[in-house]
Amino acid sequence: MFKSVFAKYIVGIMSIIFISFLILVLIITGMVNSYAVDAKEAQLSNAAHGAAEFLEARTKSVSFESFSDIIHEDQADVDRMLRTLSAAGEDITILLVENSGEVVCMVSDGTVRGGDATVPRSVMDEVNNGIELSEFRMLEGVFDERHMFYAVPVFTREDYVCGTIFACTPSATLDELLSLMINTVIIGSLWVMLAALIAVYFITDRVISPLKSMSHMAKSFAAGDFEVRAPVRGRDEVAELAVAFNNMAESISHLEVMRNTFMANVSHDLRTPMTTISGFIDNILSGAIPPEKRDYYLGLIRTEVQRLARLVSSLLDISRIQAGDRKFDFKPFDICEMARRILISFEAKIDAKRLDVSFECDRERITVLADHDAIYQILYNICDNAVKFSREGGRLALSLHEGKGRVTVCVFNEGEGIAAADLPFVFERFYKGDKSRGLDKSGVGLGLFISKTIMDAHRERIWVESEQGKSCAFYFTLALSEPN
Repeated sequence: MFKSVFAKYIVGIMSIIFISFLILVLIITGMVNSYAVDAKEAQLSNAAHGAAEFLEARTKSVSFESFSDIIHEDQADVDRMLRTLSAAGEDITILLVENSGEVVCMVSDGTVRGGDATVPRSVMDEVNNGIELSEFRMLEGVFDERHMFYAVPVFTREDYVCGTIFACTPSATLDELLSLMINTVIIGSLWVMLAALIAVYFITDRVISPLKSMSHMAKSFAAGDFEVRAPVRGRDEVAELAVAFNNMAESISHLEVMRNTFMANVSHDLRTPMTTISGFIDNILSGAIPPEKRDYYLGLIRTEVQRLARLVSSLLDISRIQAGDRKFDFKPFDICEMARRILISFEAKIDAKRLDVSFECDRERITVLADHDAIYQILYNICDNAVKFSREGGRLALSLHEGKGRVTVCVFNEGEGIAAADLPFVFERFYKGDKSRGLDKSGVGLGLFISKTIMDAHRERIWVESEQGKSCAFYFTLALSEPN
C-alpha cells in the first residue's frame, strides 16, 4: 500500500506518536481516576465518620430504644450537623439508616428530609457486623443509579451497632470527571499530532527530496545523460550522500569520456599500422617497391606488427585481470639487477635523446618477494614512459631505497610532466594524458592501469608526483625478502 519511502516514513512516525499518546492517555486517565476515587473516598469517609461520632456522643447523653429516637431527640442539632457535613461536597448525600435497612433521614444538596427508602439487606448484613464499607454499587430501593458509598456503623456504649451512616456520591460524577480528563488529553494529543504531522511532513520532504533527485539522476545516467547532478543542501548525512553521488557521477562521466577516447585511440592504433602494412605489402606485390628496398620496408612492416602485438597484449592483459585469470607467482629476486638490465635495454633511446642518466641503489643486491615477470612489466613500462616523455638532454634517474621492511623504487625524468588535473586519473583505465597524441604515438593508455592492478594484487603502493612543465616521478614499493 505504501510504496514510497516518504509515505512509509510519515506513517511510521505518526504511528509511533499515536501509540505514545494512547499509552499516555491510558496512564494519565488511570492516575487521575485513581486520584479522584481516593479523594472522593476521603470526603465520604470524613462525612460518614463525622456523623457517626456526633451520634455516638448522643447515645451517651440520651436514652433511646431505637436509632430513630437518637435522631428525633434533638432533630434541629442533627439537621445542622448533616447540612454541615453534606456541604463538604456538593454531590454528597448522607443517609442515617436503621439496622433493618430503613432510612430514618437523609440530607442532599443541603436539604434534610425524612427517609422513605430501604437499604438492601445484603449491604446491611455486612455493616451490622461492624465493618466499614467503601464500594461502588447500586443501592436498590434508595437510588436509581450506581453510587459510591462509604458506610460507618454507629456504636453504643456497650459497643453494639445501633445504626449506620451512609455517605454516598453518584458514580456519574467521577465518570464525568474522567470523561472530561480523557477528552482534554485527546484534544491536546490531536493538536500535538497535527503539529507533529506538519513538522514531520516538511522534515521528511526535505530528507526525501535529495533522494528523489538522486533517483532521477540515476535514471538519467541509465539513459545516457551524464551531465545531471544531485542538488546539495545543508551539511547533514543526506548532503554528504549527495556529494558522494555527485563525485561518483563525475567519475562515471570522466570514465565515459576516457572510454570514448580509448575506443577512438584503439581504433586509430589498429587502423594506422594495418593501413601501413597493407600499403607496403601491396606495393611489394605490385613491384612498385624495388627489390633492393624490400628489406627496409619489410622492417617497417615488422615494426608495425610488433606495435599491433603490444596493443593486443595489453588488451588481453586487461581482460585477464578483470576476469581474475592472471595468477602471480611470488618468489624472491634481485630488484637491483632487474633495474640495471631494464635501464641498459633503453641505451639506444637514451643516447638518441642525450639524457643524463643516474642509477642509485642502497646496496649491491636487494632481494624482494614478488612476481618477477609482473614487476618487470611495471618497471619496464614506467622507464619506457620516462624515456619517451623526457626532454632532449634532460635528466633520467632510477633509484632504489630501503626502509621499514620495503624497498621504494623511483623513476624520475625531466620533461613535460603531468597536469595537476590529470593526476587523479593517471592509473585509471583508458587514461591517456597526451590528448593530442603528439608525444605518444605508440601507447594506448593501459600500461599504468595494468601496473596499478598488479601492485594492488601485491598489496603494495604505486603513486606519481609531477610538476607540469618540469618533471615527473613514479614510485612503487615492494616487500623485502631474505636472499635466496
